[in-house]
Amino acid sequence: MSYTPDRQRSESLARHGARALSAGVLILSVTAVMWVLEAVDYTSNGWLDRFGIQPRDVDDLPDIFTAPFMHGGFGHLMANTVPFLILGFIAAARGIAKFLVASLIIIVVGGLGVWFISSANTLGSSILIFGFFGYLVGRGIFERRLLDIGIAVGVVAVYGTMLLGVLPSDPTISWQGHLFGLLGGVLASWVLRRDPSSA
Repeated sequence: MSYTPDRQRSESLARHGARALSAGVLILSVTAVMWVLEAVDYTSNGWLDRFGIQPRDVDDLPDIFTAPFMHGGFGHLMANTVPFLILGFIAAARGIAKFLVASLIIIVVGGLGVWFISSANTLGSSILIFGFFGYLVGRGIFERRLLDIGIAVGVVAVYGTMLLGVLPSDPTISWQGHLFGLLGGVLASWVLRRDPSSA
């Protein structure tokens, strides 16, 4: 079956549009869940904060999967919402399946890093935010496609200063979550890179 260039272009745009729509729905849905959880936490006097990461508590290890979706108050959540929406959408728009695997890698690497070396209960989506940053920059490095390089450059230009958050400068901020979330994102971009032979 042969395709005209116009038909191929139209089908490609339709695929990209569907992917972007799916990414938007997914990220908005996760964000909505985080706001609902924080509302529940507020009305229950912080009861959900117990699902943060308690360092070196073996019984608490499963909470590495819940901590990135909990926050220490609405101020904390509001500060994380915009970068989560933007970086999460861009990462998801590059492919939902890879995004979900990348998010799992980020959560595990970031959560374990916090569990091993933090000294306080830790929660917040900044683990994922720094992970998405690392994932997008890593794709530019490992994929070496013009679009991915452009995205990486744009992400660094807009959000590059957030890298200061990996430094242990403020005891109320989990630099461990930032650092290991970032490393998890870079690792995810390497694990999920294309096979060069398929290019």
